[in-house]
Amino acid sequence: MKRDSFKVYLHWGLTAFCVIALSILFFFSLFRVQELAHSLRAAAGVLMPFVFGAVIAYLLNPLFNRIYAVVLPFLKKRTKKPLAAARTAKALSTALSVLVALLLVSALFSMVLPQVVTSVIGLVESDLLPNSIQRATKWFEEALRSNPALESAAQQVYTEAVGALTAWVKTDMLPQLTNLVSGLMGTLTFAKNLCIGVIIAVYILNSKRLFAAQGKKLLYSVCGVRRTNFILDNLRFTDRVFGGFLGGKVLDSIIIGILCFIGMSILDMPYTMLISVVVGITNIIPFFGPFIGAIPSTMLILLIDPLKALYFVIFILVLQQFDGNILGPKILGQSTGLSSFWVMFALLVGGGLFGLVGMLVGVPLFAVLYSLISGLICRSLRQKALPDDTLDYFLLDHIDEKTHAIVPFGAEPDDSAPNAEPEAPDTARAAGEPEDARRF
Repeated sequence: MKRDSFKVYLHWGLTAFCVIALSILFFFSLFRVQELAHSLRAAAGVLMPFVFGAVIAYLLNPLFNRIYAVVLPFLKKRTKKPLAAARTAKALSTALSVLVALLLVSALFSMVLPQVVTSVIGLVESDLLPNSIQRATKWFEEALRSNPALESAAQQVYTEAVGALTAWVKTDMLPQLTNLVSGLMGTLTFAKNLCIGVIIAVYILNSKRLFAAQGKKLLYSVCGVRRTNFILDNLRFTDRVFGGFLGGKVLDSIIIGILCFIGMSILDMPYTMLISVVVGITNIIPFFGPFIGAIPSTMLILLIDPLKALYFVIFILVLQQFDGNILGPKILGQSTGLSSFWVMFALLVGGGLFGLVGMLVGVPLFAVLYSLISGLICRSLRQKALPDDTLDYFLLDHIDEKTHAIVPFGAEPDDSAPNAEPEAPDTARAAGEPEDARRF
């Protein structure tokens, strides 16, 4: 009895200590926000190679699994040591996955870089840009000669611009050069983290089963059986959503890039390979990706031939309509389960908070959160003996407190019987409500 009382007091004492310690830590962090942010950035910089490695390993995991499923049975037939066959299969699958990824990246750069160099050299050597500047200067001079008031205003603007430029050179040019050097150092750091990340990805792919087993062991020891089963189920759902969305988007973007190359070749467009790669890569970003890739491509073609730029805009609009209405739904299906409104919401919020990375992962991440919240709401409704089908709430006026029966709009008091409950979803379907409205 004394031992049980001691355990209770010890539990409450540890709880009080943790609450007080966390309160002190929170109070301290309020007055040390800059130091805390600096520490977090330093920690993120140290851990960034591991983040790169985890992302690379996750992207290569489907390829690794396919190769492993082919190599392992092949090796088991030729050896009597299953453990040795499994180790060899993991090593071969990892090496082949990384090799295939490096070959794809090398092929992409070998296609794009020559086009970029040729495009830059062509723009420098051509007379398009100098002629355009010369024509604009000539038009501006003629306009000033014919309009004295405009000439006086232009002279004033010129004087102010010269003064602003002088001030910028004196006060801001040196910090800008410092930022340029910082940008170059950031590029070198990115390259270093990427190279180390590839090595870390090799270790993760080789040891992913061990890491998964250790993670499950830790969760069951800390959270118990019920909570751990719930966590594992949601982690598997998250993996399905992210894997299906990213894999489908990559395949969809590759097909769009190939179709763009074919269409531009038929239309005899300039910079065919470069623009096709840009359109294909930016197409990975949902909703805004086509515009991000099409705008600079159109400006590049506009310097060569304005009429072809117009044709290119029409071609891209047709191609994106095909992708959004036919190809994309066929490949992605209902991988996220989100409506168009929530897709746009996830893109804007993710892009505003985390930039390009937020736009890439915002949709599947929001889909996971959406499904988790929906599941919690439906479970709460079921515990209260209330309907969890969204269609039941379309024409709902109120729910009877005693019978929990749905009372639709305009119903008489005697219509609140339990047999009136199924009328709401049928009426909602007849009204043309979408079938996916069952989801919260």
